[in-house]
Amino acid sequence: MEVARPQLIHRWISVLVLICLFSYEAHCFYLPGVAPQDFQKGDPLMVKVNKLTSTKTQLPYSYYSLPYCKPEQIVDSAENLGEVLRGDRIENSPYEFHMREPQMCNVVCRTVLNAKTAKELKEKIEDEYRVNMILDNLPLVMPIKRPDLDTTVYQHGFHVGLKGQYAGSKEEKHFIHNHLTFTVKFHKDPQTDAARVVGFEVRPFSVKHEYDGEWNGKNRLTTCDPHAKRTVTSSDSPQEVEDKKEIIFTYDVEFEESDIKWASRWDTYLLMADDQIHWFSIVNSLMIVLFLSGMVAMIMLRTLYRDISKYNQLETQEEAQEETGWKLVHGDVFRPPINSDLLCVYVGTGVQFFGMTVVTMTFAVLGFLSPSNRGGLMTAMLLLWAFMGVFAGYASARLYKMYKGTEWKKITLKTALMFPGIVFVLFFVLNALIWGEKSSGAVPFGTMFALVFLWFGIAVPLVFVGSYVGFKKPAIEDPVKTNKIPRQIPEQAWYMNPVFSILIGGILPFGAVFIELFFILTSIWLQQFYYIFGFLFIVLVILIITCAEITIVLCYFQLCSEDYLWWWRSYLTSGSSALYLFLYAAFYFFTKLEITKPVSGMLYFGYMLIASYAFFVLTGTIGFYACFWFTRLIYSSVKID
Repeated sequence: MEVARPQLIHRWISVLVLICLFSYEAHCFYLPGVAPQDFQKGDPLMVKVNKLTSTKTQLPYSYYSLPYCKPEQIVDSAENLGEVLRGDRIENSPYEFHMREPQMCNVVCRTVLNAKTAKELKEKIEDEYRVNMILDNLPLVMPIKRPDLDTTVYQHGFHVGLKGQYAGSKEEKHFIHNHLTFTVKFHKDPQTDAARVVGFEVRPFSVKHEYDGEWNGKNRLTTCDPHAKRTVTSSDSPQEVEDKKEIIFTYDVEFEESDIKWASRWDTYLLMADDQIHWFSIVNSLMIVLFLSGMVAMIMLRTLYRDISKYNQLETQEEAQEETGWKLVHGDVFRPPINSDLLCVYVGTGVQFFGMTVVTMTFAVLGFLSPSNRGGLMTAMLLLWAFMGVFAGYASARLYKMYKGTEWKKITLKTALMFPGIVFVLFFVLNALIWGEKSSGAVPFGTMFALVFLWFGIAVPLVFVGSYVGFKKPAIEDPVKTNKIPRQIPEQAWYMNPVFSILIGGILPFGAVFIELFFILTSIWLQQFYYIFGFLFIVLVILIITCAEITIVLCYFQLCSEDYLWWWRSYLTSGSSALYLFLYAAFYFFTKLEITKPVSGMLYFGYMLIASYAFFVLTGTIGFYACFWFTRLIYSSVKID
């Protein structure tokens, strides 16, 4: 009876898991912060302001860094780690909405510019900065009609202002958008009369407001009057930005009932104008890569099968002496490489990256890291990176012990500090540049401390735990014995030159991702949402297969030409795709972006260098393990005397 009890408990646990899965299907749960909120007629709607952004400078600024109207007390919304690193600064605003109660020409405040504030506004208008706001977790968008496609596209936020000329004048002036016409779209429940916000749009105008008499805060505007039903519909008499100029900020609120349900409200935000090209390009790319992978796999399997059969059928001593190809180097193929410590560190770091990437992508595909969960993706990546340290330590220690290493603490410390240390130094320098520009994108001291704690408080101890476990295990046995004296490597053909074969090897993995890379770069640097995680997951799988196969093929050719120095070359072959990624990033910078400021250019190339370095570690490790598995497989398949 005692024996049966664990089985019974196991069975009950299985039943409970199944019930949970089915109940999950029937009753979906909501993530924190993204649950629907019902509003009755007249309920207040909290409008929050976010950062000012520009695709020309890539430097975000706080909304209240410009002379906009402020509430009595500015309250910061609680932000997660990802939001702070992205430069999001979400604060309350003086805009007051009430559900399904339209407002016309509400005066927010009046301000008089001085030389400093006028200069700041002109600079932001010159750099095409956009104002971002949030209502019920929905970002503010500006609908723009596209007559060529007969559709409406949505731009995030609205421009601070615009440049223009008065009729008959050649002098260019700066004008501020000081009147906003908001449209709140809602979906009403016919039974309860409650409504949910499903859209938040704006039409900005620049208007030089006029009024009678001296300003006392209660004046009726002659340019925009709710009593006379006079509304702002154009920017025919715009508000100029100059020293000593008076600006009156006003807004309208319109409510529009919509058929869009709350669950589908993000669909319009995620709509891409070129979605057909996007899908076609990705599918086309995947088909080519799959076809190439199939060809490579078929050639490899047939050639290898023939080789192994031939080697195993060698009977006479004369035939054995005449053997050529990869079997000849069996006594040197598992000889530890030069700088084996560094290879162990990079392989361990790559395993850490691989674990983080796969788990993050899985959560993203399941919808946990959608754009509505603001900052969730970056927070998840950082936390997973820290927790995956245990696998980094384990992988590096196992490889180190196989190389007959004894100082496991030294290799563990290198694994825990090397890659994050290089990235942290680069990040710190870039953050100093952002801080020098007084941008809200600069990471505060508290957040920097949190990152350091995440590194030294969680990641480093976990690397040591993994390394301790990995080093305690028995060393991986080589399938063949290694000779004491290294064999001389014959002169290689030009196409087997290490540099040439490494550079050739990186082309195919890069080809698997470069189309998707365009959309990722666009979403990061042109402030658009990236949401096609399903396709990205497929691209990741294709990348893994491609890295593995191209490395195996080139490793096979290398061994056939009696060159047994495959350890580092296998890592660098697929890892070289990171070089193409960085070159593509440079091409994207000069062809798609309009960045002119030196600091912004340094930020772009600095962050893309970090991304390329991470990509190198990830792809290199995939190639290394594929080659490691391949060499052990083929040398354990042949009879060696």
